[in-house]
Amino acid sequence: MAESFITTNRFFDNKNYPRGFSRHGDFTIKEAQLLERCGQAFNELDLGKRQPQTEEEKLFVAMCRGEREPVTPEEKVWSKYMSRISRPKRFHTLSGGKPQLDPSEDYTDTDD
Repeated sequence: MAESFITTNRFFDNKNYPRGFSRHGDFTIKEAQLLERCGQAFNELDLGKRQPQTEEEKLFVAMCRGEREPVTPEEKVWSKYMSRISRPKRFHTLSGGKPQLDPSEDYTDTDD
């Protein structure tokens, strides 16, 4: 992996992970470190802004296009990241259901 996914910039996602990947709980420490270290290269390869230079990067691009399943740790963490940011955020309510109207109160319009 020494020649693959080289980048000088750290990868951060302040929109979806404002406190960092490792503090959010979606990723292990190793996955968070891999995303921060190589995520910029992953993103550029995925978006087509960067051409793959090695065989590993070519396989990564094929995985991003859906031509193959993720196999390497880099492919797995990027796939996991993309699935997390593309699905809507879950939220929980305290009541556990929709608000209900009180049947004892009459809310019909009586102005005839």
